[in-house]
Amino acid sequence: MTTSNSSSKNGPNTSADRALKAWHDGGIIFVRFASGHEVRFPIKGNPRLESAEEADLGCIEISPFGLHWPKLDEDLSLAGILDGRYGQHQPAGNR
Repeated sequence: MTTSNSSSKNGPNTSADRALKAWHDGGIIFVRFASGHEVRFPIKGNPRLESAEEADLGCIEISPFGLHWPKLDEDLSLAGILDGRYGQHQPAGNR
């Protein structure tokens, strides 16, 4: 995960900031927050996102709590994304 356009050391905070826009481009999901922060993460490793069609990857709904891909039945919380958890596989020993 990468955070850019950061004006604070910690980046966006889900209790004080909100996602305004989310999109897919070239295997990366981007999320732009009201504060101007931008977070991005790869679809690789997330079984539903990685195997999805391009059109379905771009159909992202934003709620106060996270991102939802209706056609993929995938939901990711903003808190989880900011913590580096975006639906990737975990090794069997780490579950």
